[in-house]
Order: sequence, then structure tokens, then C-alpha cells
Amino acid sequence: MTTEPQRNLSATVTAQSTRRQLLRVLATTALGTATFQRAVAQEAEKTNALTADSIRDAEWIAGIELTEEQRQTAISAVNDVLQKRAQLRTINVDYDTLPAVRFDPEIGNSKIGQKSLSQPQWLTKTTLEPATIDSISDNYAFCSIRQLGQLLRQKKVTAVQLATQCIARLKEHNELLKCVVTLTENLALKQAEQADRELATGKDRGPLHGIPWGAKDLIAVAGYPTTWGAPQFKERTLERTATIATKLADAGAVLVAKMSLGALAMGDKWFGGQTRNPWNPERGSSGSSAGSASAVAAGLLPFALGSETLGSIVSPCRRCGVTGLRPTFGRVSRKDCMALSWTMDKIGPIARRIDDCGIVFNAIHGADHGDPSSVDRWFDWPMKLDLSGIKIGRVEVAKTSAADEATLLILKDLGATIVSITLPNEFPEWAISIMLDVEAATVFHDLIVANDTEGLNQWPDIFRKVHFLPAVDYLHASRLRVRLMEAMAEVFTKVDLYVGGDDLGICNLTGHPTIVFPTVMSESKTHSQPTCSTLTGQLYDEATLLTVAELVELQANLDANRPGIKNA
Repeated sequence: MTTEPQRNLSATVTAQSTRRQLLRVLATTALGTATFQRAVAQEAEKTNALTADSIRDAEWIAGIELTEEQRQTAISAVNDVLQKRAQLRTINVDYDTLPAVRFDPEIGNSKIGQKSLSQPQWLTKTTLEPATIDSISDNYAFCSIRQLGQLLRQKKVTAVQLATQCIARLKEHNELLKCVVTLTENLALKQAEQADRELATGKDRGPLHGIPWGAKDLIAVAGYPTTWGAPQFKERTLERTATIATKLADAGAVLVAKMSLGALAMGDKWFGGQTRNPWNPERGSSGSSAGSASAVAAGLLPFALGSETLGSIVSPCRRCGVTGLRPTFGRVSRKDCMALSWTMDKIGPIARRIDDCGIVFNAIHGADHGDPSSVDRWFDWPMKLDLSGIKIGRVEVAKTSAADEATLLILKDLGATIVSITLPNEFPEWAISIMLDVEAATVFHDLIVANDTEGLNQWPDIFRKVHFLPAVDYLHASRLRVRLMEAMAEVFTKVDLYVGGDDLGICNLTGHPTIVFPTVMSESKTHSQPTCSTLTGQLYDEATLLTVAELVELQANLDANRPGIKNA
């Protein structure tokens, strides 16, 4: 079958037979590569003008059709655009510079901002009984944050001992798992010694005081490399610390390592290799919060921070069988964290328990002047829940996993009201997500210009192709995104949260929060591991989401399961 570009090429070659013209035409019909852009730029540089033929050959890329008269008129206009683009590109913009626009998840529901400032009526504040510790034979590797806190306050262990043990386990298992980019030993010992001094004198910063943690290596920490998993930034050290790392330091947490991520936050392959799933090291951990999920699942860390743009918390947590919270967009500051998509990036905790995620989220959420998209909204933890006060959705016309079925059954047995719902299907969420590709290509434009793309997984092809997407199509996708947000707001007039739904594309575009957590053990010929369920909630209502998930977690009772890696 002859394609439109081939028809254009045949007609043009018939009319223009010189070798130079043929080469130019071949170049201008190469969609999806850098050839088109180079050909147009070279033509403009040589002649200071484009031709009607150049305009004609490019029309199908733009999705428009012009008359001969319009092509003549367009020549000077396009040259003007190219000159302005060249002007703009003469000015250096660093990776941290924000655009003069920001995404607001409240656009789809104008009432949600005010509503989310107060505690939902079905939640009440609770206090937990002191944590019980059945066994410490595993050197505290699988203790909860509250259990570790109790041990610290009973002086049965010190913060220095916890940090040292985590570092030792990370060193021991990293050869297999490839989950660590940089150990932060000096900082960890300094922070742990301070925690021990403060706890000894009665200064208690809260449940994270003295607790080790790991940072996905797109979170800047002064004095240590921040590599973004990419060889281009392997040796780069930023002399600033991200707001979220500062918040955790203020809460007394002890940073022991910077964890692997797939190059520029894609997948689980980085310049150190492929991060592995500790339940089945034959498989990668998925990504891009690859090292955070792998290390937590293996009992090398009590918790870590990950980030998600389009699945980078949910996916590795599912693969590694651990708990992860992808918060509402804007809930957590991204200041001094790598930008991939200004309108989709989110930071959240990865841990082995719902309560651990609640504790960490309580420490990191809130507005930050360094991130204009960040907001203050109500949150408290721990909470208890009156299930009769809410409705929980079961998504129809969507595949329901065994883990999600188990969650629905547990909730039904606990007396929850289960309501059938349908998620929006009239909007092509994966087409709208081209916005992510455009924003990422803008952030890393200099790498494409310099042809410095080794080790960047599939990003180079993505970056190149979206250079051919017109700005009007990006903005059209943005408008469809608002329609999708409005449709999701309508869903949440029927339920307060829902189970499953295969909604990864939808909710990363709308900004809704999701918790992923283990609910059933799955068996295969080679290994067993936890399989995760997902709950998605109303904007800013992480408290309800976590509290419902904790009810299910208690009934599922998978806490005693351990991955089979050596000495785990």
C-alpha cells in the first residue's frame, strides 16, 4: 500500500531530478527522525529562506493542507518562526528552570480544593498500641518503623547500629540486586549520631527519628552525586538538597543510600546494570523507582522515596511485592528533584506496610515555595474509619486481578458498600500522555542536539519524534486532559475510592492518588511472592485511601513472608 509520504515523494521526485534536490526531498520526508529537522534548518541557513516545496513536503507532518497561494504566504511566516526559535535556543536554560505554566488537578472539580482542607467525617484520629516485636533474629531487617522506634526508645538498639546494619546489608546484596547508586555513609553516621544524642536527652522528633531510609537518585542531596541513572550525569554532584530530603532530616530520619532508577526515570536499567526483583532475581524490578522498591522488598531499608510520572511507583511495587503511595499531584514538593514532566511528576513513599507509608507521607507532604504546584491540604495519621460512611467502587468493563478480587471480598466481609462504576473510556489517555513525552523532550533537548544519548533506554527515539509534534496538538491534548479530569470528578460523585480498574494512564493524567499493597501470595514453578492490589481515591484524600488499605492489609496478613535472596 502506498502511504501519503510515498505519494508526496514520487510526485516531487518526478518534478525535481537533481541529486541535491532528491537528497533534500528524501530528508524532508523522514518522519520520526532528526533528518527532517536538520534538512529544514540547513535549507534555512543556506538560503535564509524556505521554498514552497519544503512547505509542501512538511504539511503532512503538521496535519494540514495548504493551497499554492497559502504556501507562498507561509514561507516568510515559517522563516520568521525558525528565526524566533533560533533566538530562543541561544539562551541557556538549566534543568531546574520551571515553565511559566503549572498543572492544577482541581480544574476538573472546582469544589475539591475547599473540601480537602478539612478532615472527612468518616475518619477519626486514633492512637496505636505499642508495636510488638516477635523476633529480632533478622537484625531488625523487616521491622516496621514503629517497631524500630520502640527499640530505639527502649535503648535496645541505637540509630548508629540501625544505619550501620542497613549499609552492611546494602553492600552485601547490591552485587545481585544492583539497587544502590551511592552509599551516603558519612552523612548517615552523622545523622544517626545526632539522633542518638537527641533521643538520649529527651528530644524526640517523632516516629522517623533515627530511622534509616533511601532516596531515589533523582533527589538531590548536597555533597553526593545525583545521577538520574544516566551515564551523562554519572559524575555530577549538586550542592543543594531537595526539600523532601530536608523534611526527612528535620524529622530525624537517617539517609543511608541513593537508590537506582532507570536512566532518566525509565524502567530499571541504569548505567550500573539492571536492578533486580529480590523475590525472583531472574527478573528486573521494573521502574523507574527500581532500587527503592527492590531494597525495601529485600529488607535492606525500612522505607525509601520513589517518584511517579506514569507508573514509576506503582509498577516496581507490584513487581517487588511492596507497598507504595502515589500521592495526589502537588501534595509533595519536587524542588531539586529531576523534572521529567512538570505536569505529571509526583514523589511518594515505598515501604513494607501501610502504616509506614502513612508515617512518611505525614512528614513530607505540604506546600513549598520552591515548587509552585505544591499545596497544603489536610492530612493526619494514623486514622480509624467508619466503613458505613463511604462507598467503594468496583470497576466494571475492566480486568480484575486476583489481588483486587481478594481486596473487594475482604471489604465486603467488613461491611463496606460496594458500588459498580465505569471509568471514563471516551478519552484516549495514552494519546493524551504524549504531553509527558513533549515535556521530557523539552527538559533534555540539549542531549538530543548534542547527540549524547548513549545509555538512555528508549528516550532518544521518543525525544526525537516529539520534535515533530506541533504546539497546537500539545495544547489540544491538554484540553482533552481537562475533559478527562471532569469525567473522573463525576466518577467520584458516586464513590469515595475504588479498587483496581487498570487506571494507570488515566490517574497519572488527572492527578488522583493510588496506594498499591500486597494482598495475596502467588505461587509459580520458580518462586512465590506477594501480589499487589490497588486502591485509587479522591484528590487529596490519601488518609481515607491509607486507612481502608490498612484494614485490608490486616486481614490479608502477609507480613511474615520474606524474599528468598541469600541471608534475607
